[in-house]
Amino acid sequence: MVFDGIIISFIVGFIRKGNLRALAQLKLKWGWIFPLLLVVELAVFILQNDYKFLGQVSGYIYIVVYVLGLLFLFMNRNNPGFTLILIGVFLNFLVMVINGGRMPVSLEAAAVLDPGYIEVLKESLYAKHTMLTSSTYLGFLGDVIPITDPYPRTQIISIGDIVMNIGIFFFIQHLMVHHTVSKKSEYTNVSFRGGEKR
Repeated sequence: MVFDGIIISFIVGFIRKGNLRALAQLKLKWGWIFPLLLVVELAVFILQNDYKFLGQVSGYIYIVVYVLGLLFLFMNRNNPGFTLILIGVFLNFLVMVINGGRMPVSLEAAAVLDPGYIEVLKESLYAKHTMLTSSTYLGFLGDVIPITDPYPRTQIISIGDIVMNIGIFFFIQHLMVHHTVSKKSEYTNVSFRGGEKR
């Protein structure tokens, strides 16, 4: 869902006649850590079913990834939208950390997905997910919201995902549209003052 939110935000930004110039000027503290965390999470997802030990500790790895991600967001919280992203990620982290490092998934919500997904979820590790049961803590924060037609990609998301994507939308709109407008305004004001001096 994160990638969906990013893509939708960029599309809306272009429709609003924004551009990507601000990305070249973007400076984030610990900016290197975000792609590193993505690589680690992808590697664990691919290998955890092939290596028993990795499968056993993968929940702890996901928790570490989330903690570092939260620190990254907190350090950059002054950027527009980052507070909402931080809240959304924290909600996902909270439900995961109290359920063994995995995101609970509602089987009822998962009914909109391919039946093979449910079978895999029951029989082996699937990414950072686990089945939501009667013993799950704060289950309402898990993946319990199904998204299907007319949305082009069927999936299930959490409350944290929604909050996080709203923050991503605000951040990307600021970069693509508001940042551009403010730069144009500054340039216009400088030019106008320069004209007066002449």
